[in-house]
Amino acid sequence: MGNGRRRNKNSLEIKKELIYLNLNDMGIVKEFKEFAVKGNAIDMAVGVIIGGAFGTIITSIIDDLVMPIVGAIVGKPDFSSFYIAMGKGSELIPEGATLEVAREAAPEAAIFAYGNFITVGINFLLLALVVFLMVKTLNKMKRKNEEVEEAAQPTPSAEETLLTEIRDLLKEK
Repeated sequence: MGNGRRRNKNSLEIKKELIYLNLNDMGIVKEFKEFAVKGNAIDMAVGVIIGGAFGTIITSIIDDLVMPIVGAIVGKPDFSSFYIAMGKGSELIPEGATLEVAREAAPEAAIFAYGNFITVGINFLLLALVVFLMVKTLNKMKRKNEEVEEAAQPTPSAEETLLTEIRDLLKEK
């Protein structure tokens, strides 16, 4: 091998090295503190909290305002009892049974429950529509405010316009 003797490190030496490495890596802790205290993480946390509250409002709009109207027009859109039973035991399921009854009657049958997916898909489309309409309304209100602010800016007087033109001519020369 070589001239030098290889030496096994004992646990005390390893601990000393780990402590030394940890002290040298304090820059990571400092960097993380800067990140957490900076606007990035705080803005993200505020966004998550506001998003959760906004989600509750949207759920209420869908469940309490939109779905009753949809239910009055087309009936309650609940397709959760739509399924296809296959395999062993599927013949034991009574005709027209709900999904729960089908699962109880034939626990070993493979049940392809596509109806719940349809219900969730419809709810998603309604949710997306409500959010779109809310954002569209907010953008429309924002544009109106911007137009009002632009209209509120005073037009320069004839004297100010003349002085601006003179200034621009002097800059050119």
